[in-house]
Amino acid sequence: MRVLAAMSGGVDSAVAAARAVDAGHEVVGVHLALSATPGTLRTGSRGCCSKEDAGDARRAADVLGIPFYVWDFADRFKEDVIDDFVAAYAAGETPNPCLRCNEKIKFSALADRAVALGFDAVVTGHYARLEDGVLRRAVDADKDQSYVLAVLTAQQLSRAMFPVGDTPKPQIRAEAAERGLAVANKPDSHDICFIPSGDTRAFLGAKIGIRPGAVVDSDGQVLANHEGVHGFTIGQRKGLGLPGPAADGKPRYVTEIDPDSGTVRVGSAEDLQVWTVAAEHAIWTSGAAPEGPIECVAQVRAHGGTAAAVAEALGDGLIVRLREPLTGVARGQAVVLYRPDALGDKVIGSGTITGTARDASDSVSSAGASTGQ
Repeated sequence: MRVLAAMSGGVDSAVAAARAVDAGHEVVGVHLALSATPGTLRTGSRGCCSKEDAGDARRAADVLGIPFYVWDFADRFKEDVIDDFVAAYAAGETPNPCLRCNEKIKFSALADRAVALGFDAVVTGHYARLEDGVLRRAVDADKDQSYVLAVLTAQQLSRAMFPVGDTPKPQIRAEAAERGLAVANKPDSHDICFIPSGDTRAFLGAKIGIRPGAVVDSDGQVLANHEGVHGFTIGQRKGLGLPGPAADGKPRYVTEIDPDSGTVRVGSAEDLQVWTVAAEHAIWTSGAAPEGPIECVAQVRAHGGTAAAVAEALGDGLIVRLREPLTGVARGQAVVLYRPDALGDKVIGSGTITGTARDASDSVSSAGASTGQ
């Protein structure tokens, strides 16, 4: 099989490409240039897709003896990931740019070009597994990336390969060293790749500008003023600009964001609890929406935030009713549904969160729900 290996310049993608070669595939390596000024996108372990990363990817490809190219996706990345990220925060949402990059760049733009050039699949270093077309969590739970891959359609998954998902990260590093790959001990990139400083609020402020508003309590009393809702996210506790804790001495958290009025509402930890999650743009990994409600485990953040639930497709979206409350659930994040079996590692589908309900009466019992797809 002729496969295209997306090589980021890190250890995971290098070993993924190596394993594809070992499997007998005809492998071509490609590095995605995602910035018009790539030298600005790495500060130690922050950022990615820099000139340094391109060089590391090329050297890995040389060790593996495979052809290597750099493809320019800077304009597409800016439009589909960076601009989307800024617009979402301006609208009071909390987006996940890694999820959007996988959806729009690596498994859409890249995969489409690969197929047009005669490749059968795209190989990446993501920590996830594929089994008969079913997306599963990685063996290494700490590195699992199934959450950010759950936006992929059945067709996109049919053209994807995740060779490292069955191996813990320390073993991947050891394997890279044995293969003579210089990236064996390269630090993992973290945070948002296009914000190498790590200062998301400053980045957004420069893009969006000052849009004054008020921070209010649950009764609507003004507690402080702010320069834009882009500086806040649901569940945030620090950096609220408040003079101190609530009257009862307990910390306060962001519970609501209204981008139209610029109002940021704060409340107690209990005020963060939600029992129902609504989402749009539902993706079902089987290729078809389930009929009727299904039992599942819902996850609302890349790491953590899971609860047993019952989900049901509603047109292009879905509704998820939780059996126990979750906190810090924000519009713009993804809700990902996993099968509720003993392993709980198989993805059913996903959607982009559009709203939540906090009334415990919205929780559901087990009656009337099947156990998955």
